[in-house]
Amino acid sequence: MDVLWRAWSVVCANRGAPGVDGMSVDTVAAAGVEEFLQGLSDRLRTHTYRPSVLRRVQIPKPGRPGELRPLSIPTVADRVVMTAAKLVLEPVFEADFTEVSYGFRPKRSAIDACEAVRVAANQRREWVFEADIRDCFGTIGHDALVAQVTRRVTDRSMLKLIRAWLRMGVLEGGVTSPSGAGTPQGSPVSPLLANVALHVLDEAWRERGQRLGVLVRYCDDFVVLSPTRQRAEQARELAAEVLGGLGMRLHPEKSGIICLTRGERGFEFLGFHHRKVESWKWRGKFYLQRWPSQRALGVLRDKIRAATSRSRTEWPVAAVVADLNPVLRGWTGYFRNGHSSRKFNAVDRYVHERLAIFASRKHGRTGRNWVTRYNGEWLTRLGVFRLSGNVHWVTAHAGR
Repeated sequence: MDVLWRAWSVVCANRGAPGVDGMSVDTVAAAGVEEFLQGLSDRLRTHTYRPSVLRRVQIPKPGRPGELRPLSIPTVADRVVMTAAKLVLEPVFEADFTEVSYGFRPKRSAIDACEAVRVAANQRREWVFEADIRDCFGTIGHDALVAQVTRRVTDRSMLKLIRAWLRMGVLEGGVTSPSGAGTPQGSPVSPLLANVALHVLDEAWRERGQRLGVLVRYCDDFVVLSPTRQRAEQARELAAEVLGGLGMRLHPEKSGIICLTRGERGFEFLGFHHRKVESWKWRGKFYLQRWPSQRALGVLRDKIRAATSRSRTEWPVAAVVADLNPVLRGWTGYFRNGHSSRKFNAVDRYVHERLAIFASRKHGRTGRNWVTRYNGEWLTRLGVFRLSGNVHWVTAHAGR
């Protein structure tokens, strides 16, 4: 019960939409959490627990207009049991996970992964193999995944639970279809299972790929930084071979090899654009820097545009600012770790412009009134969060 209570607190904090049974976190809380968790505990102990089918919804992909991502929503009861299993299993697998893996792991973050990329690139690894796994969560082979789990877990009840979650059907449009492969994207245990499966790639790199380059992996998103193009090509072949054994494939159009020499090209990784920039102090020396990618900026602009749209002119300007500030703070909290000053200044200008247009429309004024009425002092009085001045600079050099 102590593990279930902790799992409930995590599920409750994350909120989330109801599953196929229509029960939300608030519904369960109103009916009585103690009885709910006790019922789950009894069913788990007597081996009568059976997961419900998943509710499938299609959500838009950020920064990719017209593209949708399938999201599978478990019931609250299943989310609690999955979270409890994750709490128990995570320390077991953490003992084996390697240093190249950063995604969905305790005390590791996307910024740590970006720092590893920066250090590797500044150590004369000029060739980058940027990989994109086609539908990673939806194509992981069940047998291959369970085989990896059984290397560390021998408890039959836990293995039975994992197999049941992998076989959960999906309800979409009133029709239930079986899941032949993959782990449901949207369930609490899926990131851990994906890391367990992709740990095979990390092990293969430790045994066969270290001479090819430095692997940096954030769950299903990874890059390899190599000293030569030949080794980068060999790294792509090794990755394709290992992933093929798991039932996964590299996306041929979104995976490729680029050269960073003298800042000729850059690459996208974890929302940042990474590119070498010439040092202002030592001419002729180039160091890897990063700033928000165009896609990340586009997603933020869409949110700013939605918050200040014409349809909201009945709202007070202060209410629009209160709605917008958390978005700006959250975006800044992630992208402040890098070399984002110019991009932050551009976002500040865009926010100023959108709010000036919004206020002009609201009060029936023509023009944008930049200088006379809606100037910087006006923004300050409104309490608009400014991105400028919030950059956390990182050194450009490899060894610091």
